[in-house]
Amino acid sequence: METKPLLTGSTGQRSADYGFCSGNPPKARRLSYSASGHSCYVDWEDEGLPIQQAVVFIEDAIQYRSINHRVDSRSLWLYRWYYSRIYQWGLGTVIALILVLAFIERPSSLTASSDLRYKEPHWEPACGLTESIEMFCFLVFALDLTLKGYLIGWDEFRKNKWLIGYMVVLAGSLIDWTLSLSMVCEEHFRIRRLIRPFFLLQNSSLMKKTLKCIKRTLPEIASVILLLALHLCLFAMFGMLLFTRGEDPAKNEEWRVYFRNFPQSLTSLLVLLTTANNPDVMIPAYSLNRAYSIFFILFSGFGTYFLMNLLTAIIYNQFRGYLLMSIQTSILRRRLGIRAAFEVLSCPAQGTSRSEDDVASVKVETVLQVMTLVQTKSYYRQAIVAKVRQLPAGDIQREAFQMLFDELDTDRIKEHPPLPEYSSTFMQRLQFIFSHYYVTVAGNIIALVNIVCICVVLLVESEKPLSERNDYAFEVINCFFIVVYLLEMVLKMLAFGVRGYISYKNNIFDGLMTIILLALQISIFATYKVSYPHWLSLWELVRLVNMLIIFRFLRVIPNIKLTALVASTLVDLVKNLRAFAGILVVVYYMFAVLGIWLFQGVIPAPGNMSLTTTNFSIECGTYEQLGYWPNNFDDFASTLVLLYNIMVVNNWQVFLDVYARFTGSGWSKLYFVAWWLTSSVMWVNLFVALILENFIYKWDHTSSASEMESTRLQTTVQLMFREHIQEPTEEELMCQLCQHPHLNLNQ
Repeated sequence: METKPLLTGSTGQRSADYGFCSGNPPKARRLSYSASGHSCYVDWEDEGLPIQQAVVFIEDAIQYRSINHRVDSRSLWLYRWYYSRIYQWGLGTVIALILVLAFIERPSSLTASSDLRYKEPHWEPACGLTESIEMFCFLVFALDLTLKGYLIGWDEFRKNKWLIGYMVVLAGSLIDWTLSLSMVCEEHFRIRRLIRPFFLLQNSSLMKKTLKCIKRTLPEIASVILLLALHLCLFAMFGMLLFTRGEDPAKNEEWRVYFRNFPQSLTSLLVLLTTANNPDVMIPAYSLNRAYSIFFILFSGFGTYFLMNLLTAIIYNQFRGYLLMSIQTSILRRRLGIRAAFEVLSCPAQGTSRSEDDVASVKVETVLQVMTLVQTKSYYRQAIVAKVRQLPAGDIQREAFQMLFDELDTDRIKEHPPLPEYSSTFMQRLQFIFSHYYVTVAGNIIALVNIVCICVVLLVESEKPLSERNDYAFEVINCFFIVVYLLEMVLKMLAFGVRGYISYKNNIFDGLMTIILLALQISIFATYKVSYPHWLSLWELVRLVNMLIIFRFLRVIPNIKLTALVASTLVDLVKNLRAFAGILVVVYYMFAVLGIWLFQGVIPAPGNMSLTTTNFSIECGTYEQLGYWPNNFDDFASTLVLLYNIMVVNNWQVFLDVYARFTGSGWSKLYFVAWWLTSSVMWVNLFVALILENFIYKWDHTSSASEMESTRLQTTVQLMFREHIQEPTEEELMCQLCQHPHLNLNQ
């Protein structure tokens, strides 16, 4: 889950001070500024309050959070607890728990198979079991909503549409939950199942930003969608005119199967647009006259290769633009948090004054004290503290203070510890040899030779039955190479030191595989010297060792620049795709619930089919003939798999056809077309856009790196677009800061 949610709120208006018990006067804070220079004074009762405020503001800046929250001492403690790892992980666990309930609720997915021919009766939970878990989750969400509302204040709460939606969804879920219990859990539709994904959406700022970008992108691609629909309609009508019903039944195959009427023509060409039924759709006509192929080539050439790729380009361009706007807001929040921290630290207490000639500044000791309390990654804290210690003793002015935190915007390049120093000449020579890059190259060559040996033995013995296979050859080969791998690992540890060795992730992978292989080989020797029954046969253990040896060959990836670039791009995608993956989970969840409502139990088991349906199943390429019985909407798990199969669009026309037949209505196709547009067209193209940005960024920033094997860029979405971001001006920062609803800054 996303652990960095933003408490967003409007900064257009100021509100009264919050965070104090009734009857107690608030701790007045007033900051005033002059035209010639910034000056301010602060009246506080708690001497440590500015430190606490600065710590929280810096943490907000690091996590791109809004600073529009309460700033009194008690609220700051509650705010930090709310964003603590234990609370956020606990909240994420509760969100995951309520989403997972769909696998247990009626219809339950707790069966070994979803195949209609072999499927056992569903296990049905007792009424009140899942409802009790839901009530626990609702109570946690109510607590979460209360904390959020308190921390930002009522005025900001009313302006926040996500929090208002949070409250409405929670209230609607509670009402639906009450209705379920009153009906003894016998209701068919549970509305709260459809709106559960909102709990996941509202808890992730990055998902909300991504969703907002997608929403703004939709109007931009409407023209291409309209052109695509026009393209389909025109060619559907042309097809109906070309492939009309003739007098000879043998020549009516194209008309009968694909162009009998307008809805069928649209469906056939829509599936052809995804190439799922190519060349099947053209074979009946093409077998009569080769000129008919021109119709299908023109349709596919313009639709599949021009319009669909144009749609990809537009989605990439527009989404990238809106994502830049979103990241611009994140950068503004970071700069605003840093500036707010400087202001609260540089303001003197009431009773002292600062002349207009004095320049606002913060003491070095104060900054060091704040950084010891800030919760952030250790390498960021170390880098900032190191820059502070390099400054001359005394005060830090505003520009220098802001420059300290530029480290947050830099790529992290992992540095490796220095090599150990040996006094022995022999050890120094050994270190020189085995710390050289060519030793890694030689290790890769040895691993390749090992793979080739395994392939040769497999080819020689592939046709032999298990009883005639010679495991001795495999054992000799494996023993020799495992000893070589172990020797390489030990010598590299001597050359680099243990800390230096494990600082390379490819060494960790290599060493772990070597230890596992050695343990398996020892277990083979120890186990098969005695005659008691074994839990695995010798051949199964040898196969396992060979699979691990093949898997170990992936160690070559970091040593080839292009493959290392691709691999690091994939790793960064896993980190940066949380928002995209979360939105995909939301879409899958909602479409799965809708699919169960619409199509649960529509397809009967093969033994319950009518005679007409059984006769129809004789046709080639149908649901029945292909044996697609596990693909159905009878439970949540099988529905997710079916939706994935449709997203891949391979043979998705089979599902369009079978559900149209069994529901007796062609309107069922709208559900599948909507899912195809949402998943295969929209989400996949957004995924391609992020892959392109990530790969281009990696390529540009690693092409100048001198040692690919010793450095690794740590990339985030914000860093990918950093070069295209404009820094906020001083006027923008002060305008936003003076409109803080709880800090009460006066200009």
